[in-house]
Amino acid sequence: MDLTSSTFVFLKELGEFSYELSVLDCVWDILFPDQREKWNLLHINKYKDTFYITHVDGDSGGLEVEPDKGLRAMTDMRASSSFRMPNDDQLSATWEPLITSARKWLTVVKKDWIRAYQQVQTGYPVRHRYGVVPNAFLRASLPDIYRLDKELGKARTRKLVRLIEDGYFLKTENTEIPSMTATSYFKYCKIAYLTGKHRGETVDASLSGRKMYTRYADGRHEGLLDIDPASEQEFADWIDGTHPKRGGGGHPWEIKRGGNTTHVDLIVSRPSLSRKEGFKVELQGESIGSMVETMCMFLAIHEAKLPISIANPEGVRKRLLGQDNIGIIPSYASRHRADRHFKREEDVYDVMYYDDLSRFKRRITPFITWEQLPILKPREV
Repeated sequence: MDLTSSTFVFLKELGEFSYELSVLDCVWDILFPDQREKWNLLHINKYKDTFYITHVDGDSGGLEVEPDKGLRAMTDMRASSSFRMPNDDQLSATWEPLITSARKWLTVVKKDWIRAYQQVQTGYPVRHRYGVVPNAFLRASLPDIYRLDKELGKARTRKLVRLIEDGYFLKTENTEIPSMTATSYFKYCKIAYLTGKHRGETVDASLSGRKMYTRYADGRHEGLLDIDPASEQEFADWIDGTHPKRGGGGHPWEIKRGGNTTHVDLIVSRPSLSRKEGFKVELQGESIGSMVETMCMFLAIHEAKLPISIANPEGVRKRLLGQDNIGIIPSYASRHRADRHFKREEDVYDVMYYDDLSRFKRRITPFITWEQLPILKPREV
């Protein structure tokens, strides 16, 4: 049976098994061993009458299939090549063994789905799984693991933890300011730039806060540099979005450039949507690469006796004391934004691969809580 016919039959057989719903899409995740006893994960998404098959933990790419019409290789973002593919033989050589093995697995599951799932649980490699492990065990086991508290230093760690435990962030006088101007915002910026430097990074201390912001910030200021720098009213109007020079689509608070998750923001906002008086000033930079800078900025601004807050202070304390968790991600997954896979209540701020545990795998593995693998079973209705 050729690849197209075999895939059509596979998808018809798959319809006899239970699926998840993503809005109105039908979704199946199938874990199965191939002819060489290597485990594979296929993600199948049915949108209207079209199926999208992705080889999640392999390098076979994906297929877009319209039953009784044809199939084609998938590229990024579901864009596909023409149905008249120049590399049909190569595609068949890649996908025919996978589809054949997946069909055989459906037969196994249909016969005894519980026993099949037991086989999945014991056979699927842990290096391809998601899990959560308390950071405390990693700190006590991996001598070279990156630690925020060591990077920040004992004195500053102790001070920041004490502020959090003493309820500093629960008092509005510590985090809110009655009035502001652009100039007073740039005063905050100057302190942040001078104290939140990377190793080897230089900041021209002779510059004003405004000039530092112009040089080191994202650049898309949405008109912040165009308003009267000494006017409290213009700053308030700009914050509220009523100033004629307030633009859109920018990143005015990104005081230190970075990627989507690695930059540092110094945000000014109203304390709540219902209040049109006062401002809250908050630092945000929770990525592992920018967290120490953000904490140093916070402490320096606090020492300058300016109201200041930091995003998720309870999470900051947990990370400094090793009371957070580390996410274990599959070897095929990207680290970029991988922490977002985990629920917020799991307190995962950083991730690693299982193989990163190296010679400490046997010691750490008992403390990993593995995410449940997808269950495949015949439909009941």
